[in-house]
This record gives sequence, structure tokens and C-alpha cells, in this order.
Amino acid sequence: MIGVLATLFGIFSQLSVLAFGGGNTILPEMQRQVVSVHHWMTAADFNALFALSQAAPGPNLMIVTLLGWHIAGLPGLLASALGMFLPSYLITIVVMGLWERFKDRPGRAQVQAALVPVTAGLVVASAWLITKVAASGFVLGCIVVAAAALSLFARKVHPLWILFGGAALGVLTGLF
Repeated sequence: MIGVLATLFGIFSQLSVLAFGGGNTILPEMQRQVVSVHHWMTAADFNALFALSQAAPGPNLMIVTLLGWHIAGLPGLLASALGMFLPSYLITIVVMGLWERFKDRPGRAQVQAALVPVTAGLVVASAWLITKVAASGFVLGCIVVAAAALSLFARKVHPLWILFGGAALGVLTGLF
């Protein structure tokens, strides 16, 4: 059990320092680690936990604690949460002091501008990873496309209504 907890802490410590632009940017690597490398769950299980973490109120990275809980119970939850949040917290404290000190330097704006496309690419990779597993058939693919279109073009529709609508369509078509 100690080995699993140390591995969880190590995985999430590494992911912590890579999470530029938010937690969803590291979903592909998170999924690869828990599904393909360590075989702690299936891709479908990962998607189910991700969906639950996004539907529940709270922070975006609730997936981290759910994965830890699923893998090793309460100790796993604590190891994954500490691994995810402690390193980035410590780095943020140091970097924010430097960031503020060099706020008028031109290099800072260039670094900030360079991180925007990197973050966008990581978010798109995360969306693709989740979609590959979720859209396993034609009807599910249509539901994914419809949900994405609603999210993009019907900006006044709350995301929870889109989630409920997708779930209702899945139930009505007998997919769940």
C-alpha cells in the first residue's frame, strides 16, 4: 500500500508542475498514468470519474481526489491531493514574487504570450482524449457533437443543462 501511495504522490507531483492553464491540460497524461501505465482502472472508469468531478460543485481538479480515492481509499485521496497541490503551491509562492518583481520587463510579456497557445493545445488534447472514449458509437458521437455545438454557440445555456440533456438522450436511446 505504501508503494501505491508513494506512486500516487509522485505522479501527481509531476503533473502539478505541468498544469499550465488549469487542471484539464494534464488530463491526457493523468489518464495515461492511471489507465495505461499502472492499470489501476479502465479508460471508461476514468471518464466516469472525470464526468462526476465536473458535474459536482467544487474545484476543477476534483478528479485528482476521486482518482486517489478509487485507487487507494482515503490514504490515496490524501496522497494524490498533496501531490497535486503542494508542489504547485510552493512554486507559485516563489514565482509570484519574481513575476511581480519583473512586471515591467518585456520578457515577461513574451513568456505570457507564448504560454497561451501551449495552454490551448493542452486543453484541446484533453478534450480529444475524453471524446475518444466517450463517443464509442454513432449515437454517442452525435451527442458529443451536439453538446460541443451547444457549448460553443448557445453561450446562455448553462453547462449543467447540457449535461442533463446528454444524459437524458443516452437514457432515451438505451445507451445507459
